[in-house]
Amino acid sequence: MNIMNLRGLNPAPVTAFTREGELDLEANTRIAKWLASHEGVTSLVILGHAGEGTFLTSDEQLTLIRTYVDAVNGKIPVIAGITGEGTKIAALEARHAREAGATGALVYPNHGWLRFGFQKGAPQERYRAIYEESGLQCILFQYPDVTKASYDLDTQLAIAAQPGVVATKNGVRNMKRWYTEIPALKQANPQLQILSCHDEWLLPTMFDVDGLLVGYGGIAPEPLLELIKAGKAKDYSKARQIFDRLMPVTRAVYHRGSHMEGTVALKIGLVHRGLLEHATVRQPLQPLGTAAEKEIYAAFEAAGLGRV
Repeated sequence: MNIMNLRGLNPAPVTAFTREGELDLEANTRIAKWLASHEGVTSLVILGHAGEGTFLTSDEQLTLIRTYVDAVNGKIPVIAGITGEGTKIAALEARHAREAGATGALVYPNHGWLRFGFQKGAPQERYRAIYEESGLQCILFQYPDVTKASYDLDTQLAIAAQPGVVATKNGVRNMKRWYTEIPALKQANPQLQILSCHDEWLLPTMFDVDGLLVGYGGIAPEPLLELIKAGKAKDYSKARQIFDRLMPVTRAVYHRGSHMEGTVALKIGLVHRGLLEHATVRQPLQPLGTAAEKEIYAAFEAAGLGRV
């Protein structure tokens, strides 16, 4: 297996729709090509939360994968979010994603686990089935500590040791666990690529990672690439400077009443940057209104993120 190199910025971009709410293939192609043009962007991760992946039909999901694969033209891998509830359903979803051209799978937990928790061994079986059915290289997705779908360390270690698992996207949002579990994962599997997804407060995790897998990368790849470089150089002063520069955008996009609003804010940001003409989203997401748009535009101006 030619393992994906994710040691850089891995944006999770939004999905562009027409004003009528249908897939906008031209706009999605434009976003994909723009992101892939940045040196240091190592993959594009679609069909996740930021991309409204679960709001698309199965046919639309496959169309979007093909659109991204065509847009990047082999330059970097396209990774698909795999979200099916049942293990068999998720495995078939992954196989179809591979047939559409995806290289990797960001494996979401069964969302029933968010409420009820998971039985021991079930997450490992989910990853095994997805890899065996599809051959997609898998990313272990660690959910926030406040959910019941956040894997204990033993489960993470077991998944990371399985064939086909090449990276972890860690969003535990509990620094006690981060500082305990990330070293343990590195020690047990030095080849496992560690990716942070703490969009709303990246700085504390920047010095322990190989890269970022973030929706933030879909609106601000330029400064985030600088942030990754500073983190790998252990240059706290530079990293803090970039972090502070981005703080107006971080607040406007990710410090909102609901993290779900972040997807809407991301689209508004791309309107400001000239990549989208409008910020159309699908239900259950709601528009944020003109006051929020002005706030987000002002935040992007303050951070020096203008039109592309």
